[in-house]
Amino acid sequence: MANYKIEITATAEKSLNKIPRRDLKKVVEAIQVLAISPFPSGCRKLKGEEDVYRVRQGNYRIIYEVIDTKLVVLVLKIGHRKDIYKK
Repeated sequence: MANYKIEITATAEKSLNKIPRRDLKKVVEAIQVLAISPFPSGCRKLKGEEDVYRVRQGNYRIIYEVIDTKLVVLVLKIGHRKDIYKK
């Protein structure tokens, strides 16, 4: 199985810069795992969305879209669990 390319939206990148250092390393590692396995154990498909999933890393959530035709994992949002699902 080929590795996926990780792409991060500008919104997700800004959120990543706001995460405290003690949590940042684990969040980045979780994103890197998505390149090898875009559907790791514990990932959940979001209701009402097509090909959009979330994975938990401590108190943080990583919302991403899998584009199988291009072998791309597009990280859409990263945030604390209390804020991530609010629009």
